Amino acid sequence: MTKIKVKTPIVEMDGDEMTRVIWARIKEQLILPHLNVDLKYFDLSVTHRDQTDDQVTVDAANACLEYGVGVKCATITPNEDRVTEFSLKKQWASPNGTIRSIMDGTVFRKPITLSNIPPRVRMWKKPIVVARHAFGDIYRDQEMVISGPGKVELVYTPEGGDPQRLLINNFKGSSSTGVAMGMFNTDKSIGSFAKSVFTYALGEKLNIWFNTKDTISKKYHTRFREIFQAEADARKSDMDKAGINYGYYLIDDAVAQVLKCEGGHLWACMNYDGDVMSDMVAEGFGSLGLMTSVLVSPDGKYEYEAAHGTVTRHFRRHQKGEETSTNSVASIFAWTGAIGRRGQLDKTPEVTSFAQRVEVAVIDTIESGTMTGDLTRLTTTPNPTHANTFSFMDAVAAKLN
Repeated sequence: MTKIKVKTPIVEMDGDEMTRVIWARIKEQLILPHLNVDLKYFDLSVTHRDQTDDQVTVDAANACLEYGVGVKCATITPNEDRVTEFSLKKQWASPNGTIRSIMDGTVFRKPITLSNIPPRVRMWKKPIVVARHAFGDIYRDQEMVISGPGKVELVYTPEGGDPQRLLINNFKGSSSTGVAMGMFNTDKSIGSFAKSVFTYALGEKLNIWFNTKDTISKKYHTRFREIFQAEADARKSDMDKAGINYGYYLIDDAVAQVLKCEGGHLWACMNYDGDVMSDMVAEGFGSLGLMTSVLVSPDGKYEYEAAHGTVTRHFRRHQKGEETSTNSVASIFAWTGAIGRRGQLDKTPEVTSFAQRVEVAVIDTIESGTMTGDLTRLTTTPNPTHANTFSFMDAVAAKLN
């Protein structure tokens, strides 16, 4: 069989645990037999990140900027237990956070909808795209445990100026212990976030929702609202031509409203809110295993990944030689997203068409009744075929072929 030539390399970032096992199988069955592609490979497993003092993550992110398209397997962000398990030097930062920071990107997550897996939220008729700001806030914070009486202050020292201080809390008396945290963001990053959101929405012709809690955070959250409003004002003519609009909500109102709407809009959220709400939307439409995720930089560089973690519980069973039924759809769609985008950027429609055919094969497999265990509990298909991890991918490969 003649393979389809991919003109420009794709950056590949390998990962951990069950998703790493699935990742190798996707390449073996669905990608490499059909594509002649140069994959710039980076091993982002937690042990290799530890060996390189996480330099491999930095190198991978810079490669995405160089080549324009990357695809990433799910990875472990180690806690204390993982440090012990793998004998790591320390609790390395989230590789996703590092990549997002270097690429200055915004994460867009969109559900994969299937005719035989209806949304859990009765009102939802169209996919809701969640745009998550991918820089700063709690993910770049500094924290400390307060072990006795004393003051915690926020201090800003301008270059050549005197320090400006704000009292956070005076720990004293019976409340002399606790925790404190400081976090930040930048106008540049917020502006890039806003630009990416409006560009994406205009391209897809989606109305935009944006939310903060500026009634409480009158400076930090208000700054986000001001920058988004400025971008909305600058793009008004383009939005009018596209027939879309921009709306601002308080975060609690947005959560209430999203459960009552039919969907079909772009929901832009601050970093932590986007982390939480993208999972809620994914589960509302079916599963985290049915969610696409792409990091988009302001200058149009892309990194695709699965929206879920490394599926540790299934990996433990796989290590024991037990059968698993792990959903590989999001990982497959990470590959097809990257391949399709590579074809668009390279102006090679045969590459884009191949990515679409793989996605159709996945959807046809599930809608014809063959699916992993998590989806059998959600489907309206009577007596679905409960496939294990590998037999599902076999079925997709058969459909593709």
